Amino acid sequence: MSTSNLELEVSSSLAAPSLQVPTFHHTPYYCEENIYLLCKKLCDDGLADPDGSDLFVIFISNEKKQIPLWHQKASQRAEGVILWDYHAICVQKKRNENSSSLVWDLDSSLPFPSPLGTYVADSIRPSIQIFSEFKRFFRVVHAPIFLRHFASDRRHMKDSAGNWIAEPPSHEAIVAEDGAVHNLNEYITVSPDDVVKNVEADTVNIVFSEKLGVVIGEDDLLGFFSLIS
Repeated sequence: MSTSNLELEVSSSLAAPSLQVPTFHHTPYYCEENIYLLCKKLCDDGLADPDGSDLFVIFISNEKKQIPLWHQKASQRAEGVILWDYHAICVQKKRNENSSSLVWDLDSSLPFPSPLGTYVADSIRPSIQIFSEFKRFFRVVHAPIFLRHFASDRRHMKDSAGNWIAEPPSHEAIVAEDGAVHNLNEYITVSPDDVVKNVEADTVNIVFSEKLGVVIGEDDLLGFFSLIS
């Protein structure tokens, strides 16, 4: 995960646990690994279902790998706006419970975790008009599937000379259960053709069975999680 020069023209109450980001593993610019480890820790610490069935990993990206988000700690601009090439967050939604969804974003300056509605309004800001090339798409992957299949050998964080663009995490690179060593591009590569046009119950069912989940637009994010019951 890295940043770009930012050139944009912009025309529920929930009782959540108050946690500190430092209690979770965080390596700047390695959001995909941070989220992988966050999901595991939430399960291990009893903050999520033991198998992670109430967790969903979301990769935010687009064709140009330029997605604006607000309230990001790495930003030096007003209101924490930054242009990532992609970003990964975790959404927690209990099934068969009348509970709100929580967003776990280790790179956000918003409360940790934040209600999904608050995060969408303050960090994604769909009400703000942006150029079409900055339109964001959301790949939603069920965490138990993600934890089995995701792999990264961090090759995307090296320059042409083989030097690190950002210092890598100290832990070993993540290898998938099937032996894959790097498939990050499968998760962050999205296009308008991938986006589900009508989000309905069948869309949710796909997430619980497909390795790469489903891709939805920002206007459907809240509606998607309201269908999980």
